[in-house]
Amino acid sequence: PSFGFLFDIDGVLVRGKTPIPAAKTAFQKLVNSQGQFLVPVVFVTNAGNCLRQKKADQLSHLLGVPISQDQVMMSHSPLRMFKRYHEKCVLVSGQGPLLEIAQDLGFCQPITIETLREKHPLLDVVDHDRRPNVLVSEYFCFNILAVVLFGEPVRWETNLQLIIDVLLTSGYPGNPYPRENYPHIPVLACNMDLMWVAEAQSPRFGHGTFMVCLENIYKKITGKDLKYEALMGKPSKVTYQYAEYLIRAQAAERQWTQPIQTLYAVGDNLMTDVYGANLYNRYLEENSRKGNSWENELASAAAAHCRSVLVCTGVYNPHTEVPSDTRESLTETVFHGHRDFRFDPGLVEPDHIVPDVDAAVDLVFQLENFSP
Repeated sequence: PSFGFLFDIDGVLVRGKTPIPAAKTAFQKLVNSQGQFLVPVVFVTNAGNCLRQKKADQLSHLLGVPISQDQVMMSHSPLRMFKRYHEKCVLVSGQGPLLEIAQDLGFCQPITIETLREKHPLLDVVDHDRRPNVLVSEYFCFNILAVVLFGEPVRWETNLQLIIDVLLTSGYPGNPYPRENYPHIPVLACNMDLMWVAEAQSPRFGHGTFMVCLENIYKKITGKDLKYEALMGKPSKVTYQYAEYLIRAQAAERQWTQPIQTLYAVGDNLMTDVYGANLYNRYLEENSRKGNSWENELASAAAAHCRSVLVCTGVYNPHTEVPSDTRESLTETVFHGHRDFRFDPGLVEPDHIVPDVDAAVDLVFQLENFSP
C-alpha cells in the first residue's frame, strides 16, 4: 500500500460506548485472515483521559480486530517530543489517571490540581462545603514551571481558579498576584474540540469549551491574551506530523517498501478532522518543512497529500454547518474552531463526504485501485 488511514474514534467508530454498526464491517475489510492489517492504520483521537494501551484494548474489543497501542494516538501523544519540559515540575489538568499518563509521556515531576489544592486549601473556596474548617498554617512552596492541559476536568471552578493562580504568580500559587507578570509560564494544551458526540442527541462540551473559559477569565483579569506554548490534538499540524510518523513506522515494521504517498483522514467534525487534514495537506503541498529538530526529523520523508473524508455518523450534520456559498459573509458563519486558528472556508471543505466509515474504506480502496 502507498497510503494509510487516520481514523477518528468518537462519532466515526463509536458513539459513547456504543459501536457504530458500519465500523465492524469496515475493519473486516482492513485485515487479513490472520487479523493483520493490510494497510497502515492509526487511530487519531482528541481524547486524552486514558493510556494508549487502554484505548487499544477498547478498540480491539469494539471492532473485533487486534489493535496495538502503537496504532493509537491520543491528543497528548506529541508531548513525548517536548523533552525540554520532561524534567520540570508541571501542573497537569484533566481527568483519568493523570499522573500515569504524564509519566508515560516522560514527565518526571507532574503535580495534579488535586495535590495543589490539598497543599493550598485556602485557594479553592467556590464550593462552601469544600472550604477548610481551620486555617492551615503549613505552607508549601511549589515552583511550577509549566501547565499541561490534558482534557476537560471534572470541577471546572477549582481547575480554572488554580490554573489562573499558577499563571498569575509565575508558578508560585499561594503568593499574592504581582502587578506585572507577562508573558506567563508556558501552557501546553491538548484537544481543542469545542464539542464532541456521545449518546445524547446533541453534542456535549469538550476541552475546547474549558479553554474558552480559561482564556476569557485570564483576559478579563489581566487585559492580555493567554498564550499557548503548544496546541496539540486535531487540527494542529504537530498532531498530523506525529500520526504520519506512526503510519511510516508501521509500514517499516511490515517491510512494505513502497513509500506512503497519501494519508486519508476519516472524521466526523468539520472543525477538527476536516480542518486539520486540509491544513496538513496545505503544509505538505507547500513543502514548507522548517521547524525545530524533532519536526525536521518527523518531516524528513513526509507524504505528498492528506485527504479529508467526512462521515455523517457524528458531529457533522449535512443540513447545518458551512454555508453552501462560501462567498457569503464569513461573519454569518459560526466558527467552532479554536481562537488561534482562523476560519478559512477552504479548510472546512472535505475532499469526500460519505455516509459512514464502511463507505469511507470502500471509497479509498476504489480511489487507490487497491484490492486486498
